[in-house]
Amino acid sequence: MRCLMRPIELLALSVVRGQGALAVASGGLKVDLSALEDVLRQLNGVISNLGNTSSKARYQTYLPPGALGSEHFAEANDLHLAHTEMKQHLEDIVAHIHGLMDEFGTKTKKTHGAYQDQEAEITSALSDGGRS
Repeated sequence: MRCLMRPIELLALSVVRGQGALAVASGGLKVDLSALEDVLRQLNGVISNLGNTSSKARYQTYLPPGALGSEHFAEANDLHLAHTEMKQHLEDIVAHIHGLMDEFGTKTKKTHGAYQDQEAEITSALSDGGRS
């Protein structure tokens, strides 16, 4: 699980340390759109890895009933039940993280688009000499 969180931790660290999308520019803030694009690329990588993790959690951890002993062996039944519950819990966690990453990616895309639009409007207004 730690390896899935590492890219996000790095993103947060880079923003906190001033290496993120915002920088102070003469009297105001300047948005570095390439930094937002890097965030989106990294998020897409995390989402891709989550897809692989989700598949593994769902399909490569199946334990058939009776694999740990006969149905008359109470501990085998208890272990199978515990395994099934944990398998479902892991699938739920991966799905939740995937949803969070997807939501963060969507919001980042919208933010990037809004800043791009604003930059285009300012450029257009400056090229018209402010007549818009």
